[in-house]
Amino acid sequence: MAQSFIAQKTAFQHALLAWYRVHQRSLPWRTEPSLYKTVVSELMLQQTQVKTVLPYFARWLDTFPDFKSLASASEDRVLKLWEGLGYYSRARNLHKLAKAVAAMPAPPATPEGWQELPGIGPYTAAAITSISFGMRTAVVDGNVVRVLARLTANATEFKDGTSAVKTLTPLANAVLNPDAPGDHNQAMMELGATVCHRQNPLCTICPVLTFCAAAKQGEPEAFPVLTPKIIEQKAVTRVWCIRDGKLLLHRTAAGAKQLANLHELPTAEHLGLESSAFDKTTFVAKKKRGITRFTITESIHRSPAPRGKLAEGLVWVSVKEIETLTLSGPHRRWVTELLVATR
Repeated sequence: MAQSFIAQKTAFQHALLAWYRVHQRSLPWRTEPSLYKTVVSELMLQQTQVKTVLPYFARWLDTFPDFKSLASASEDRVLKLWEGLGYYSRARNLHKLAKAVAAMPAPPATPEGWQELPGIGPYTAAAITSISFGMRTAVVDGNVVRVLARLTANATEFKDGTSAVKTLTPLANAVLNPDAPGDHNQAMMELGATVCHRQNPLCTICPVLTFCAAAKQGEPEAFPVLTPKIIEQKAVTRVWCIRDGKLLLHRTAAGAKQLANLHELPTAEHLGLESSAFDKTTFVAKKKRGITRFTITESIHRSPAPRGKLAEGLVWVSVKEIETLTLSGPHRRWVTELLVATR
């Protein structure tokens, strides 16, 4: 079915672009576009919804309006402004990227040039260069995978999103509008985000319904076919310890792969304790969060202050100064809540 769809690509391109130019969401990186705004928005939008990104994007542009201002900032300031968005390697990569771009005579204009910069893979490079430089290279993310799989009723079972992207990228490039590659790419992503939903797609208002093989079969939600993820359960025991107006926190090492230099409530292991040392009498709260393929249940318990020299990574922080630190998003919420609840 892909070949029959490709045969109609010109009509498809026109229908898609006409819809996008009327119905696109008014987003700050679109209304007054710039290369810097495109780069920042693309990194923020990785694995994060638009509605979550919008307030962060506004604060970011107010603080760091261009590559130069971001390049000259400290990492602590960058991470603090990113706090709550998660996947903090994106913030570090954006910081490194700004330093690299600020040192160049001119930013790269090709996907290959951008992929040499920190945090930029094929998808992000295609988005940046098609939008900012008119490069004829297709963007393929989860939204575009869903749209293309439905347009062609592709019944291939993909083991994960990465394999689906790899398989469908040639099709995406084959139907890319060469006259407006940036708008075409944004239109494809916009269609998947606002109309071609994973569940309950809005087929009756879809601008390219006449091209959709899955809709003609009456089962658009059956595509794409992805092998179900196996979700693993994890349990963590956290410690709530306050002494003399100070809260005990754990600062992850600077060289850690995840959460480097960020603060969280310490685990029992950080204090050299076993989870079995805590029971109902010490229980404070139970929280859950999802990270990639894990569902993590975190039980928080009161604990007396550790004696002697603190273990590596443990720090006493004045409750009044916690706001100035960078905590992981969930722990910021939990600490704020528990400081009120345990007064």
